Amino acid sequence: MCGIVGCVLKNRKAAPILLDCISKLEYRGYDSVGIATADDNGIHLKKDSGKIEEVNNKIDLGEMPGEFGIAHVRWATHGIPSKENSHPHTDNSENIAVVHNGIIENYAEIKESLESEGFVFKSQTDTEVIPILIEKFMDKGFDLEESLRKTVEMINGSYAIGAISKDNPKEIVAARKDSPLIVGVGDFDFFIASDAPAILNYTNNIIYVDNGEFVVLNEEGAVIKDSDGNIVDKKIEVINWTADMAQKEGYDYFMLKEIHEQDQVIRDTLSEKDNISEIVSKLDDINRICFVACGTSYHASLTGKYLIESMAGIPTDVILASEFKYSANALDDKTLTIFISQSGETADTLKALRRANKTSKTLAIVNVLGSSATREAEFVIYTRAGPEIGVAATKTYISQLVCIYLFAAILADNDEILNRLEIIPDYILDVLNKEDEIKEIAYKYKDAKDFFFIGRGLAYPTALEGALKLKEITYIHGEGYAAGELKHGPLALIDKKIPVVVVVPPGNGYDKTMSNLEEVRARGADVITIGPCGVEAIKRESKDSFCVNNEVDEIIAPLVYVVPLQLLSYYVSIERNLDPDKPKNLAKCVTVE
Repeated sequence: MCGIVGCVLKNRKAAPILLDCISKLEYRGYDSVGIATADDNGIHLKKDSGKIEEVNNKIDLGEMPGEFGIAHVRWATHGIPSKENSHPHTDNSENIAVVHNGIIENYAEIKESLESEGFVFKSQTDTEVIPILIEKFMDKGFDLEESLRKTVEMINGSYAIGAISKDNPKEIVAARKDSPLIVGVGDFDFFIASDAPAILNYTNNIIYVDNGEFVVLNEEGAVIKDSDGNIVDKKIEVINWTADMAQKEGYDYFMLKEIHEQDQVIRDTLSEKDNISEIVSKLDDINRICFVACGTSYHASLTGKYLIESMAGIPTDVILASEFKYSANALDDKTLTIFISQSGETADTLKALRRANKTSKTLAIVNVLGSSATREAEFVIYTRAGPEIGVAATKTYISQLVCIYLFAAILADNDEILNRLEIIPDYILDVLNKEDEIKEIAYKYKDAKDFFFIGRGLAYPTALEGALKLKEITYIHGEGYAAGELKHGPLALIDKKIPVVVVVPPGNGYDKTMSNLEEVRARGADVITIGPCGVEAIKRESKDSFCVNNEVDEIIAPLVYVVPLQLLSYYVSIERNLDPDKPKNLAKCVTVE
């Protein structure tokens, strides 16, 4: 949920490099930021609450001595956003500094025990127990590495920890359990980080740290050790993302840039076809499929359910990752459990994956090469979306859908769908070329208090995704419903001037959805329709409408119709003077349960 970075450099200051690196991780949290460096004079620390740019303008984070250090950008889990609760945290003697991503579940009892021994706490965070425990063990004569090892033996929960000490010149010690951690290997400079974009300006040679492993970083390089202190030989992965891929490239916000990248993302993700064909060839004995996901990935999974059941006839369930444990006993060796996660580090999803590995076949659909899910699942499909910085998923959703379409079509031996996927980028470009029409609609409805999104069949998950995007970045209440469910309760909420977005692609569900449109229109709602071009009934019955190429029928509509919904949310956010890249209370990668 938070982002951490550390570096050991040769003959240059660490603070400006750490500031640059942590700025690339602000999508992981942005309620506070801090940097700690060290030299012969001790620990140097600057931190405060606020976004990185705000804090840097106030206290100049890049101006500190020392050639090694750690940095942190926070998404609060314990304690309100404040300077005191910001990371890095230090021990009582201020000889040790620590950054942490995760949650220490037993911190309260550890804190109580340490306070009884005379240690003093300055924050309300769970993290502060870590440097104080390290201090306690170092006072007994253990070095920094062994003190961190003994510390993690005492804590329960999830963590990626980076620690420095004034007594250990140019050394960072790190540990990982259930929160992402990578090592960057340069020619003379070495890094730890939560995610690759943080360090791509300096190296694209990455080592992925596994659960239970420790890292010792110094001027000589990086050493990975297991929980017993034995050196582990780890492969260096070369990441083909560039630092420029994580920049805005002239767009005002990352979200808009990433929406505009979706046509290319589809082309890139279609390259997974051969890999998916090989996976499907090994699944001839499955009789049930179970998708497990969260948020946007859950909506992609719902689309997968409709596709697989309609095309391949295999019973398919969709379960929220946080609810998976209540259904886990129904898995067996004839079940394929598919886990979808942009980061491959989503805590709920990883916990479910580890449970499913015991009894079923597992497949991960993931965007980040080398992430935990890719290493732990039996089969892996990569979404090829590249780094996504905006918190609200856009291009990663599209790429997840492409993987699901490929999987369903190959499973069902449906060449028609495979061929139609090749022209989806053209349909998306057509939508993007009419972006100004969405801007006008957004301006009209920027002050709405509630939105409803409705659709049938494959349009239903698209409606859910449209509602989620609106909630995430505009803070307007939005609800998605299956259009046929209106009469079972939601219709009571429809009133004059409430915008209702109707997702109505041509196909079997078109006529009935148009009837639902009439129901909400009759109750005074402002109907906004996303539907096929040239249909007079849509223009006549709608307050506003956006048309999509008529060839995009309900089968492939989820890949195209979601784009105007993404743009609608984006431009409503802009009209409300909000930052669509950094919605309040949310973070890109949810690495805590």
